[in-house]
Amino acid sequence: MLAAPAATQEVARSRRLQGNVVLNTDPDSGLWFGAPAVIAEHSARGTPTPGHRTEIRSRWTDTHLYFLFICPYEELYLNPQPVTDRETNRLWERDVAEIFIGADFEKIWQYREYQVSPQGEWVDLDIDRREPKPEGGWQWNSGFEVAARIDPVRRVWYGAMKIPIRSITEKRAAPGVEFRVNFYRLQGPPPRKSIAWRPTGPTGNHHIPEAFGILRLEE
Repeated sequence: MLAAPAATQEVARSRRLQGNVVLNTDPDSGLWFGAPAVIAEHSARGTPTPGHRTEIRSRWTDTHLYFLFICPYEELYLNPQPVTDRETNRLWERDVAEIFIGADFEKIWQYREYQVSPQGEWVDLDIDRREPKPEGGWQWNSGFEVAARIDPVRRVWYGAMKIPIRSITEKRAAPGVEFRVNFYRLQGPPPRKSIAWRPTGPTGNHHIPEAFGILRLEE
C-alpha cells in the first residue's frame, strides 16, 4: 500500500485494543471512552448541518476495526418493518451511518462500503467505480457486525460497527497503517440531510474517493 502524504489530508485516528470485545453502543463503556474521535458537521456539499453534529470514534485490533457513530437527529426516517437477520439492500434510502473505506492508495476507485441504521439494519458493498458490479456490489459479504440503539429523550441514535480487516485488505494491521476513508450519514425524511466528515463537492455525491481522508492506526 502506497500511502498518500497524510499531512495534506484530514486524519482520523484509531486507538489499539488489546483484544476483540463484544460490540456495544455505550460511549462511556471501556470500548469507546477516550477513543479518538472526528466530527462530521457539514453536508457532502460542504454546507453546515446545524443540529446534526456527528461524532465518530474508532478502535482497532489485529483483526478488526471498530467504529461508533453518535448521531443527533431532529426527525427519524425509518423502515416500518426492519430486518436485522440479513442485509437490507438500498438501506441508504432511510436513516443510516456509512463508512467508505479502502486500503489501496493507487486504485482509489476500489473500496468497501458499510452501513448501519438506527434499528440495527445493515448492508455492505464491494465498490469499484470503474467496473461496477452488476448488482451494485451489495451481494458481497464482509462478515461485519453492527449494533444500534435510539435514545428518544436525548434525540440521539448510536450506531456501531465491527469490521474484519481482511474484508478490506490482506495487509497486516499495525501502528502506522493507513486507510482511505470517509464517514457519512443520511438523515430524516425528504428533503434529506447528508452529513459528511469530508465534504465531496458541489454534487454531494458520496462516491468521490478523491475527497476521502485518512484513518491511521495508532497504539
